[in-house]
Amino acid sequence: MKCTLTAARGLRGMLLALAALPCWSAPALAGQTTASFPRFKVDPSWPKQLPHNYLFGNIGGITVDSHDHVWVLSRPRTLRRTDMLGQPPRNSCCVPAPAVTEFDASGTYIQGWGGPDPSSAYQWPESEHGITVDYRGDVWICGNGRDDDQCLKFTGDGKFLLQIGHAGQSKGSLDADNLRQPAQVAVWPATHEVFIADGYENRRVIVFDADTGKFKRLWGAYGHRPDDAAPRGPPSESRAPRQFNLVHGIVISKDGLVYVSDRQNNRVQVFTRDGKFIKEGFVAMTTNNPDYGTTFSSAFSGDGAQQFLYEADDPNEVIRVLDRQSMTEIPAAAFGHEGPYAGQFIGLHIIAADSVGNIYSAESDVIGRVQKFVYQGVSP
Repeated sequence: MKCTLTAARGLRGMLLALAALPCWSAPALAGQTTASFPRFKVDPSWPKQLPHNYLFGNIGGITVDSHDHVWVLSRPRTLRRTDMLGQPPRNSCCVPAPAVTEFDASGTYIQGWGGPDPSSAYQWPESEHGITVDYRGDVWICGNGRDDDQCLKFTGDGKFLLQIGHAGQSKGSLDADNLRQPAQVAVWPATHEVFIADGYENRRVIVFDADTGKFKRLWGAYGHRPDDAAPRGPPSESRAPRQFNLVHGIVISKDGLVYVSDRQNNRVQVFTRDGKFIKEGFVAMTTNNPDYGTTFSSAFSGDGAQQFLYEADDPNEVIRVLDRQSMTEIPAAAFGHEGPYAGQFIGLHIIAADSVGNIYSAESDVIGRVQKFVYQGVSP
């Protein structure tokens, strides 16, 4: 359709007339592209009040299961080291919540369990980190404490099933028997394999049979052999490190691709399930905080194609949105900023998404907090 403009005098009159024409659109600037992106609104009423005066310590993990129940892995011992909850407690305010807590989709507390047990057959981590509920409903947790070289698998009600690795036994990134401060796991149903982001000290992804714990394979950045002796210096706009730095997050898309959050290298790398490198995307490379990095944790959008990849950026306290195919950020889609109020973050650590595209965040401040961001649809 051809547009015509009549009787418009002066710049203001021209703009008003153009705006009134249904066929007119502003020309794109050179190098600028237009994109649609998802929008979110925080739900300040989620979750509901915890029972028993429970209070979260700082939070090491959050995940959503196949029923859209939200599971939180917190660190109860961090509360006992603060002035709020001493040993013995200094007031009647609160009780540390169990390490593993389950909420239904409405935010109602369902159950809690977990923690150190000297009489048990497993080695509970010193510092809880990363939780995943697999397609069978089994719960996986790991740890990033000094001697946490293991991940654990439990039934949904807390019965111990499997331990991979042993505390204080790591021999580095080529050790097929032990982990080294592992951060998160993902389970692929078709082959029943568990993929571990390993981790704070090791520099690899490692894969095991999810029932037996038998070692399958491992790889480092770009699918290469991991090298613990390689420098860990921060990345730059002109240099992409050839090794992982801090392997903090791992998720697997519906089409079977493995997304690894290489935290201190400010990037997400994408692989086949066999470890073949496909592509990478960098996030907020100009952030001047090499000790933290900008890619803490990933989640996918709720559409069938999982068009968008969400990334938790702790030092900037923001959830960023990337186009999953191009692995480029959509700056206008980012949301959140530093602060203590609903929709803001202090220590944004891990994110997860449910089946309809809502995002759940977990913060690792002294007193942990989880929040729900309700999907509002895709807008230009």
